[in-house]
Amino acid sequence: MSKAPLMPMATAVWLVENTSLTFKQIADFCKLHEVEVQGIADGEVAKGIVGYNPIISGQLSREEIELSSQDDKRPLIITDKEIEIKNSENKIKKYVPISKRQDKPDSALWLLKNHSSLKDSQIAKLVGITKNSVTSIRNKSYWNFNSLSAKDPVAMGLFSQKDLLNAIEKAERRILKEKKLKEKSNLTIKN
Repeated sequence: MSKAPLMPMATAVWLVENTSLTFKQIADFCKLHEVEVQGIADGEVAKGIVGYNPIISGQLSREEIELSSQDDKRPLIITDKEIEIKNSENKIKKYVPISKRQDKPDSALWLLKNHSSLKDSQIAKLVGITKNSVTSIRNKSYWNFNSLSAKDPVAMGLFSQKDLLNAIEKAERRILKEKKLKEKSNLTIKN
């Protein structure tokens, strides 16, 4: 059984208004009854529904519509492409509920204990607190340091494991780069 297009009624409205396809072809493509398509053409059905262009959405091609317009016995064939939805890297910081905000310093402490290679600015960015707070937690001068308990931020849902791995990888690259620069400067001093 073939698939129906997205928003079949709106797609049918667009096809009625913008093509010379038969009501049967449109009805078969949109998985509607021919009488419904006739009603759309007469303005009795789908009042107020804005037409949805199946070409823009990639469900039909202009060529497919042209071929079916020329032969009223030829059915429209939906384009069945898998569309990859990319996760944009510039994602907006998600809202953190008040109940989880108190866990941010605990998460910073956990990161400082378990991933000491991370810079304070990286921890601050991951957890969503200020760099000064992270520095004061590192120095044990945070105002509420004695009541902090290290908690895994990934388990609490403050950020993803992928975000943590990316930050650790970046920190390791930075440390390696600093080590190479130090070795290079030691070699130039000796020569």
